[in-house]
Amino acid sequence: MKKYIAEFIGTAVLVIMGCGTAMLVGCDAAAGGGYILTALAFGLVIVGMAYCVGNISGCHINPAVSLGVLLSGGMSVKDFVGYVVSQCLGALAGAGILAAIFKLGGVTDMTGGYGSNGLAGVNGSAVAGLLVEVVLTCIFVFTILGVTDKDAGHGSFAGVVIGFTLTLVHILGIGLTGTSVNPARSIGPAIVAAISGNTEPLAQVWVFIVGPLVGAALAAVLYKALRPKKA
Repeated sequence: MKKYIAEFIGTAVLVIMGCGTAMLVGCDAAAGGGYILTALAFGLVIVGMAYCVGNISGCHINPAVSLGVLLSGGMSVKDFVGYVVSQCLGALAGAGILAAIFKLGGVTDMTGGYGSNGLAGVNGSAVAGLLVEVVLTCIFVFTILGVTDKDAGHGSFAGVVIGFTLTLVHILGIGLTGTSVNPARSIGPAIVAAISGNTEPLAQVWVFIVGPLVGAALAAVLYKALRPKKA
């Protein structure tokens, strides 16, 4: 149970800090500053959580990462289900906390949807959005599987590498889909946005569930195929 609680907390913090930053500064590539700040917020929170809850749950805080670990033989189906439920509930709690802060404080949400993902950057194309999410998630999860491989010997540097990789995929993806690579991170804000009257993110959220899961599965298959066999 402790690892599920850790996943709940970690995912809630990810949404609060990452989506909260996006809500405040916006994600317009032309503006530059807000775009980079949002990418850094998501990456830095992963670094922090990796060294905070990583020793408890492994700090997946992302159903796509958990799927990659499951398919790589690193966790049981029971734990996978527990992790995913905890992550989605954590994301919903994080988005709810943001809603309370922004509404009570009268703060303007520059993204208009609690930091939720969308297809505006790809002109509403679900196919293009799926491709973006599959590719970016594959890169992200492939990196995680490699850097956390016990035989690779990366040790305590894993959290930093994973955080910088998440920042990297955000730098490309924010202008296209807002960068999900994490179904829970998309589901929580989309639900809260819908409760607040903006149903568009919820209507598109399937892209940000299917794309990351397919990308994670592809990453697991690739890593297992390419990983050197033990002597």
